[in-house]
Amino acid sequence: MVRRIAQDRVEAAAASFPVVTLTGPRQSGKTTLCRAAFPDKAYVNLESPDHRAFALEDPRGFLAQFPQGAILDEIQRTPELPSYLQGLVDAEPVKGRWILTGSQNLGLMDSVSQSLAGRTAVLHLMPLSLDELMAFPNAPNTLDEVLFCGGYPRIFDQNIPASDWLASYVATYLERDVRQISQVGDLTVFQKFLGLCAGRTGQQLNYSNLAADCGVSQPTAKHWLSILEASFLVYLQPSWSGNHRKRLVKMPKMHFMDVGLACWLLGIRAPEHLSLHPLRGALFASWVLSEIRKHRLHRGQPGTLHYYRDHGGGEADLLLETPQGMILAEVKAGQTISSEAWKGLSRVAQGFANGQGCQQMVVYGGEEEQARKDVLVLPWRAVQDIAWCGE
Repeated sequence: MVRRIAQDRVEAAAASFPVVTLTGPRQSGKTTLCRAAFPDKAYVNLESPDHRAFALEDPRGFLAQFPQGAILDEIQRTPELPSYLQGLVDAEPVKGRWILTGSQNLGLMDSVSQSLAGRTAVLHLMPLSLDELMAFPNAPNTLDEVLFCGGYPRIFDQNIPASDWLASYVATYLERDVRQISQVGDLTVFQKFLGLCAGRTGQQLNYSNLAADCGVSQPTAKHWLSILEASFLVYLQPSWSGNHRKRLVKMPKMHFMDVGLACWLLGIRAPEHLSLHPLRGALFASWVLSEIRKHRLHRGQPGTLHYYRDHGGGEADLLLETPQGMILAEVKAGQTISSEAWKGLSRVAQGFANGQGCQQMVVYGGEEEQARKDVLVLPWRAVQDIAWCGE
């Protein structure tokens, strides 16, 4: 397994906090990272029925087994345990004593924030970013292969065909994770909902249309979407809501955080099927956004990324404030690019102090970098090279 970028941040957090909490989607590599970073720590997987029963029935006795602390994997399975950890941490606040991981954000963060506020660093691990992916000897070579395979580590670490692994992942997610997070009666309808969401990746989200297409109520659609968010499968990208007087589009955009999973849900079973697929552009947009979020989250930075669209033609797929100024980016899946690609971007830039302090860029599906007037044109491979944290 390759060394994850987030490992440096996890180790640094353990030097400052008595507890480190690492969250992210199931199978994103949290356990592997924590065991690599802290090889001498005891490890307990709370998915195991016997360990979980011990922790639930006798939490004090369970924790007393580990006087030097431990890695407690899938902590959301024992939601009361952080409350007992609080007392131990307050009595003996040794840095890096406890390492917690979890793959369900809502339940985990409710428990951790109530019991361990100020005592834990909360970090996130997403699937492989492009630079991590390229460290594998069997890494994909083309953009379509990258989109099709996605970034779940086990696909590349164990050389498993992406479609086979993703099929098993979806089945496990539906049967185990969805039932743990929420009472969903009909998993068949929920799986249909999951596929309909994949068909909307990279696009503005209309709850009414999504609910109608799935045959469920709008409140149900919103609730089910919150399950996908809690599982780290989708990200709702908010629109920019600054002080501009222009009439802005307010709906969020929905993005699958692993485009390979979206491809599988859409029935795409080979990379070559992507070349003429009507959603290739939307999938590429979600991939670029996910890469930027990974870059920031794996370095301990906030993952919130805005988009901008007004009714006057101003448009930017990404609006990101950094210490060095505003980054405005547009995403185009084509292999060639023209000045038409950033007309809307230029309108947005003029609204921010006439473009002063705004870095404008276009990320496209080609291979050559171009420095146009006021705009940097980046090939898809270069998305890993940009300082998205402003560093």
